[in-house]
Amino acid sequence: MNESITIKELYSLDRTIAASVFDGCIYPWEVLSKIGDYIVELGSTLPEDEYIKKDGNVWIHKEADVFESAYIAGPAIICKGAQIRHCAFIRGKAIVGEGAVVGNSTELKNVILFDGVQVPHYNYV
Repeated sequence: MNESITIKELYSLDRTIAASVFDGCIYPWEVLSKIGDYIVELGSTLPEDEYIKKDGNVWIHKEADVFESAYIAGPAIICKGAQIRHCAFIRGKAIVGEGAVVGNSTELKNVILFDGVQVPHYNYV
């Protein structure tokens, strides 16, 4: 397999709350089947004074900005300073990193957005 597509070459794991889910994996797609269980495990360790736990294993940081029209299915973690904009549709198994932006009408499923990532409006990730 091509060495340029390994996790080590593609990602800076210090830019995500989910760094440990990559342990033991070489290629990014190896993580996909682990995301849901990892979120539930990680979510249960998040500080209760910083995160609000919603039904369906959804954790939202108190300093995240989630528009009322956004839909978030669990398991999901929305980190500090993240923005979930108008009509965003998070279908579960999603981590939205610190300061990340999920734009208007964007749909996420089975994804880890690293800190500071911006997914503009009308995207499917």
